[in-house]
Amino acid sequence: MGILRQMAEYLYLKKKDPNAPNTPWVRYMHGINRISLLMFILAMIILAVKLLRS
Repeated sequence: MGILRQMAEYLYLKKKDPNAPNTPWVRYMHGINRISLLMFILAMIILAVKLLRS
């Protein structure tokens, strides 16, 4: 599975693969990955705003 496709699934831009395993540990892992991806995007936005202001 491609990295961009997985990121799109984390951000709810693309439907999940119905054949993917759905165990509690996989759901926890995807939840943590979703949180870290959103924090990274937020940090990039903050850095861009700071660079544009100065």
